[in-house]
Amino acid sequence: MLPRVAIFLSFAAMASLGTVASAADYPDHPIRVIVSVPAGGGVDTVTRMVTDRMRPALGQPLVVENKSGVSGSLAAETVFKADPDGYTLLASQPAPITTNAVLYKSLNYVPAELVPVAIMSHVPNVVLVRKDFPAKTVPELIAYAKANPGKINMGSAGIGTPPHAFGELFKMLAHVDMVHVPYKGSYVPDLLSGQLNVVFAPIPTVIAHVKSGKLRALAVTSTKRSPALPDTPTIAEFVPGYDASGYFGFGAPASTPKDIVDTLSKTINAIITDPATEEKLVALGVEPIQMTPAQYGKLIADETEKWGKVVEAAHMTID
Repeated sequence: MLPRVAIFLSFAAMASLGTVASAADYPDHPIRVIVSVPAGGGVDTVTRMVTDRMRPALGQPLVVENKSGVSGSLAAETVFKADPDGYTLLASQPAPITTNAVLYKSLNYVPAELVPVAIMSHVPNVVLVRKDFPAKTVPELIAYAKANPGKINMGSAGIGTPPHAFGELFKMLAHVDMVHVPYKGSYVPDLLSGQLNVVFAPIPTVIAHVKSGKLRALAVTSTKRSPALPDTPTIAEFVPGYDASGYFGFGAPASTPKDIVDTLSKTINAIITDPATEEKLVALGVEPIQMTPAQYGKLIADETEKWGKVVEAAHMTID
């Protein structure tokens, strides 16, 4: 795993390179946005909300394409191999640009060479159980897991994805044993039917089921409570030191010109801080965040270091 400083310098260097295009006439045709999750997923929902607002701001349509699979690697590879002209962007959660570098023995792209453009939102996850599950609180979940080691199954969107990594961190800090069940598609139907016991899901993906009462929220994974679920405590209130939040952001191919990256970043930041957009994002359970490309690059570097340690400690590897 690359040292945090090396990763950050790599991001900064790549963002500053490139003379292929100029922001003077950018954009003059549609922009492709490759989303790392299936349609309807949290990243997809937020991305479409933001890109709808980007169209009038940039004067060109943004065409959203979903390319899920391999923990977001298929989408990241597509963008990595695209021309560095600002017309192909990656919209993703952290895995394709952080944990995948440690998780996979080989990738067809270099995560650290993808240029950070802008972060759309900070995304806490929520610990969910089916409504008839015996545990109704985090302490009860811990007690139940300790009384039934290896009998609780924990679903995720795949090995190394945030729901998996967040669950592994919980297992480590709470000293419990739960069996990980990775899914290629949505794990929500099996949670609703009772085939799954617990998930650490992004709030936008499941908030409707929580509000309808079909699923029970035990806690959110961030260090502060979510405005979308104000009565739901944080895991840290019961498990000291627990802090696990994702984020949704945009990236671009290596060597994308800095002026184009800056144009995109300023446009996205203006949209997510607009009160009308901000209100919609908060209702989904995400927190709009304004960052420069350099600040976003540092966040990625920090997260790569943090979750790389979790991946290694939990012995998560994929050939």
